[in-house]
Amino acid sequence: MHKLLVVIIISGFLTACQTAEDGVDPRSNAAPVSGPAANAIAGDLASRLAEQIGPVSSTTIKMEKDTSEFATALKAALKGFGYTVLTDGKVGKDVKPIALTYSIDGTQDQVLARLSTPSIALGRAYKATAAGATPASPLSIMQRN
Repeated sequence: MHKLLVVIIISGFLTACQTAEDGVDPRSNAAPVSGPAANAIAGDLASRLAEQIGPVSSTTIKMEKDTSEFATALKAALKGFGYTVLTDGKVGKDVKPIALTYSIDGTQDQVLARLSTPSIALGRAYKATAAGATPASPLSIMQRN
């Protein structure tokens, strides 16, 4: 029953999360997560994003500049998969980067992490501890047209 409630809450967040820019503000309700938890969450979501957005060799990802533990871990995880990650806003003439926004929100004993591009949004709840994080819900994938 507890897992069903988490899935319903996550679905509600993802379906109701529409903004003028189709993005998520990375600093809204940011939940502090430890380095190991941030790394675990970022690694999991980066691998799931890689499954969805296509070939690494032709993909550049643009993120807002942020120095939080999660932003740093996400950037490192994406680079680990071979993506070029831009955070300075400087894009080459022939490069069409994929804009990536993210958010990490805390609840009682879980963290809801979300990644969003113009074509897809991913979300998952995690049980975070000082030693790391484990998924506490199934992965939610929302494809946009």
